[in-house]
Amino acid sequence: MYLLSLIIPIYNEEKTLKDIVYNTLSIEKLPYAIDNNIKLELVLVDDFSSDNSLKIAHELEKDDNRIKVFSHNKNQGKGSALKTGFLEAKGDFIGIQDADMEYNPKDYLKLIKPLIENRADVCFGSRYLKQDTRRVLYFWHTFMNKGLTLLTNMYTNLDITDMETCYKLFKKEVIKEIAPKLKENRFGFEPEVTIYTAVGKYRVFECAIDYNPRSYEEGKKIKAKDGFRALYCILHYGAHSAPLPMQFLLYILIGAISAVVNILSFLILAQFNSSLILNIAIAFILSALVNYFLCILLLFRHKARWSTFGEILAYILTLVIMGTLDYFITYLCLKGGLNNFFAKSFSSLFGLVGNFLFRKYFVFFEKK
Repeated sequence: MYLLSLIIPIYNEEKTLKDIVYNTLSIEKLPYAIDNNIKLELVLVDDFSSDNSLKIAHELEKDDNRIKVFSHNKNQGKGSALKTGFLEAKGDFIGIQDADMEYNPKDYLKLIKPLIENRADVCFGSRYLKQDTRRVLYFWHTFMNKGLTLLTNMYTNLDITDMETCYKLFKKEVIKEIAPKLKENRFGFEPEVTIYTAVGKYRVFECAIDYNPRSYEEGKKIKAKDGFRALYCILHYGAHSAPLPMQFLLYILIGAISAVVNILSFLILAQFNSSLILNIAIAFILSALVNYFLCILLLFRHKARWSTFGEILAYILTLVIMGTLDYFITYLCLKGGLNNFFAKSFSSLFGLVGNFLFRKYFVFFEKK
């Protein structure tokens, strides 16, 4: 017998909760489930709903011993509800089922097949693989989903078509290993769990699923701000293990922002302070601080090799080394006949590459 646990996060879903639970339980009676002796466990997690969702969930639990209900005493978000469910689920395979009617639970019998056959450790249900028909709804929502999926693929070296899909099915040992690491409480869960799946080198499959999207008037909850949070999560959780070219491209952006801070700080200080050396020093320190915090926010893992204090000392050491090299390279280029522009451009390019390599392999180097 295989036990399939499906986590159903709930937040104000009283209109659809009973229907989705009954639809999900009914898949036990389908031929593939019968042939492979697949049994269900539904883990309902109410995220402090303000309607009758929790009451309905307890009524369903009372009527069917395949249902377990848990609840939060304050609203924390979908990701938090899923983490609660992952920790409580007992199944051999553990997946996610939204409490609305956008997804068809029967598709889980397609997702579970490569896991039962031990060809995969994780299977994603893709809304963008070929389907016969689909409901047409929001262009920008689809554009955002596909854009975030593309960026996730670039930073994880996966080749999935739908990172933001609800339907993700894991072998128990996989999600039990990933769940304690999860930090995102809202929709940032999707890129975060995908990145941990890639970092763990698990075997990932995809299959096409049915999808009937609901409108915002019908209760859709994801907003534009969740898209920006997902973008942050892709960088914050995925950049440190991304392919080297992607890391360098991101560091160019960080370096550009730091340079802007340097220039603007210098110009502002020049309006109030006549000391050229002091203005240069303060502007440089401010830009270095911005560079450091952007590195640990978006690119590298904080305290990967050193304590916080040791990491800062290592960072300062690299600044001293690269600052000294910048001076001597500029000086030698000028002595060699280059004009000011080309001499400084060459030293800046050297500094960009050197700073990146120092940060990756010395300051923020990850121990294996």
